[in-house]
Amino acid sequence: MDSLMTAAARALAAGDPLGALNRVALRDDAPALALRGIAMAQLGDFPRAKALLRRASRGFGAKEAVARARCVVAEAEIALASRELAWPAKALDHARATLEAHGDRINAAHARYLDVRRALLIGRIDEAEEALRALDASALPPALLAAHALIEAGIAMRRLRAQRARAALDHAREAARVAGIAALSAEVDHARALLDTPAARLIAQGETRLVLLDDVEALFASNTLVIDACRHAVRDAHTVVSLASRPVLFTLARMLGEASPDDVPRDRLIACAFRMRHVDETHRARLRVEMGRLRTLLRPLAQIRATRDGYALAPHQTADVAVLARPLDDAHAPLLACLSDGEAWSSSALALALNASQRTVQRALETLAASGKVQSFGRGRARRWLAPPTPGFASALLLPADLASG
Repeated sequence: MDSLMTAAARALAAGDPLGALNRVALRDDAPALALRGIAMAQLGDFPRAKALLRRASRGFGAKEAVARARCVVAEAEIALASRELAWPAKALDHARATLEAHGDRINAAHARYLDVRRALLIGRIDEAEEALRALDASALPPALLAAHALIEAGIAMRRLRAQRARAALDHAREAARVAGIAALSAEVDHARALLDTPAARLIAQGETRLVLLDDVEALFASNTLVIDACRHAVRDAHTVVSLASRPVLFTLARMLGEASPDDVPRDRLIACAFRMRHVDETHRARLRVEMGRLRTLLRPLAQIRATRDGYALAPHQTADVAVLARPLDDAHAPLLACLSDGEAWSSSALALALNASQRTVQRALETLAASGKVQSFGRGRARRWLAPPTPGFASALLLPADLASG
């Protein structure tokens, strides 16, 4: 590698894409095209970056397998940054194996981190945590150490472990400082800010207040019976009963939790849970059936008592009952949570992340666009959606149950 290429590579490693382009912008050989592609990616021009990397990959000869593998890894990172989550994982695995076989340990580790970040982004928390645990970060350069710590923090936040997330972010901040990359430090600072913004609403004894992720962690460790509207579950410090697949039962549980220790009239329960304007005996009979089902599921945690006018919730171990609700009561809150990272998403990537059909996501996006909450650019398959971060709220508890569980 000549001196200009060496200087350009060092500039890219230090987070200086303009400095790299100043050295190789007019060159069209394969190594220069690869560096130009990475530089354009760092500047945010993902389509141009992808085109340059593909030209570079074609330009490398058959004996330059390592160089081609590095281009594949760079393309995968661009796909992740541009939220094209359906990129071929097998190609990345093959590139990683090639890099490992030729002793390029740093770039091979980088490829593994891309896999972990993708798993975390689409809500596969257990898979991401297991893969991260298998990685040895002891000998990695500072930039990858920061990436490792950021992923640790992301997993901890999804699992509502605020103290662990803060410790991981402290490590990430120090590694980013040593790396001297401003964009990396900014990413760490943004993650830190999420921990200091309200994550949920706590409803107890008729009062509502905003709480931080630390407060949620403390609440789940206490003896309080929590009706968790973020994950559609009822829980205390030892037991979790999921009602994610039972929306009617969860609605009844939430209403009982919000009213506790008082009861809730039968007609009100029917109107809200069954969405009925006019109540008759058939609805009351159905309510008795649903309450029987809820009583059976919640037996480890609480008793549901029938009163003269309705039903009341009576926990076994404590008198404290609280409802944990999303900070934003918006039907499209999970979609907004994904878009709150400020990146441009395709509807197919959103559908994958939310475990929903693409058509359902497209209808929701059109509804949000009509109210000015999101905006799009491009057309057809190149259309992308974005929104500014939700002001004043962390997104961890806005995610759907299967993404934020754990």
